[in-house]
Amino acid sequence: MRIVILGAGFGGLELATRLSEDLGDTVDVVLIDKSDTFVMGFSKLDVMFGRATAESVRHPYASITKPGVQFVQTEVRSIDPLARRVETDAGSFDSDILVVALGADLDAAATPGLVEGGHEFYTNEGAFAVREVLANFAGGHVVVAVTSTPFKCPPAPSETALMLHDYLVERGLGDSSKVSLVMPFGAPVPPSPEASAAFLAAFEARGITWFPNRSVASLDPARNVMVMQDGEEIPYDLFLGVPVHRVPAVVAESGMCKDGWIPVNSLTLETEYPGVYAIGDVTSVGTPKAGGFSEGQGAIVADEISSQLRGEPESGSYGGRAVCYAEFGTDGVGMVDVTFLSGEQPTGLFSGPSHDFETTKKEFGVSRVKRWFGRDWS
Repeated sequence: MRIVILGAGFGGLELATRLSEDLGDTVDVVLIDKSDTFVMGFSKLDVMFGRATAESVRHPYASITKPGVQFVQTEVRSIDPLARRVETDAGSFDSDILVVALGADLDAAATPGLVEGGHEFYTNEGAFAVREVLANFAGGHVVVAVTSTPFKCPPAPSETALMLHDYLVERGLGDSSKVSLVMPFGAPVPPSPEASAAFLAAFEARGITWFPNRSVASLDPARNVMVMQDGEEIPYDLFLGVPVHRVPAVVAESGMCKDGWIPVNSLTLETEYPGVYAIGDVTSVGTPKAGGFSEGQGAIVADEISSQLRGEPESGSYGGRAVCYAEFGTDGVGMVDVTFLSGEQPTGLFSGPSHDFETTKKEFGVSRVKRWFGRDWS
């Protein structure tokens, strides 16, 4: 039995780990990713604001040594969901079960002027580069803006605005700077009114200007001006943008997508193709595009596969729940326990912000690195 997993993010790593724990070397699990290292989503902000170095947050896939699991670093070139066959730069891979967990690609060029007049901070490379940009910033108006929906980790733009304000104050640039946040939502964290209220209170306390239900149409690099969809223009000295998200081209070309993303059974994560699953940001399952949700989906698919191979009844179904940690700058960390159930209104229970949750958040990261990579992370 060969199980091929495309993508080694939260979902792919948890899936491979569970399959190894449950089935050992009785199955052949091939985990494929074009990168040689994994980076936690929240680590990008740590690097941006000087809390960590880029090297310290990289976790090499080469250190994965799990029974039954083989990691292959290569680029996926085509996916045939009917044959469950994948073509890569390292050759062809046939599978009995195929899992697509390739995430979302970020297209900065889709927003006119963003590449020339701003900086994206959602890719690893973009976030790591912004570290130097911020270190050399002499003060002024900084705009943090979301260019479209859906986008990964909905609290991240709010986290960035708060951390940025506190960073500028620490550098002595508070009086000569201001921060604005532009989002296409009416609330910073729509599923959790309590979390949204906490963010809005933190914005007000810091003098951060909040533009809800607004979208960015373009940037004019020659004038350093952001143009809203309604035509309003806002000048800036530094623009940090969340780019347009799309499925990777190889997924779009596979024929698996509808309305831009892969539709799946909301309980099992299986696609319309037998033996083919999709998890994480690449799907339209209805949950936010965030690592915690991808991890939960990977766990469910692992249970599905293990039950099938043992000839046992299915052991569970996806419940749409994840815990997200939200940075509040010098105020500490908040925690949102979010549940998205199909056909029901999403709910989000909020706690904090508190400095106690800083330790909880660190333990979350340390435990995943230990579990997935078998290494300690200080």
